[in-house]
Amino acid sequence: MAKAKIAISLNEQTLERLDRLVKSKAFPSRSQAIEAAVDEKLQRLDRIRLAQECQKLDPAFEKELAEEGFAEELSKWPAY
Repeated sequence: MAKAKIAISLNEQTLERLDRLVKSKAFPSRSQAIEAAVDEKLQRLDRIRLAQECQKLDPAFEKELAEEGFAEELSKWPAY
């Protein structure tokens, strides 16, 4: 996948912590450490968004839909 260069500003304490991670070989470079952190945060936001959408569902209505669909599927199979 193609990558784009960006410039960011970090406070000194964050940069020092980042450099310690790179120095300890937790990440091969600052760039890869920051990329991993951004990816992880974006995935977490996606999970939160999905959880929020799931909270909007009415459990009784969802159960009714599932049972209705299941009953329809069972009616298609021959009795043994």
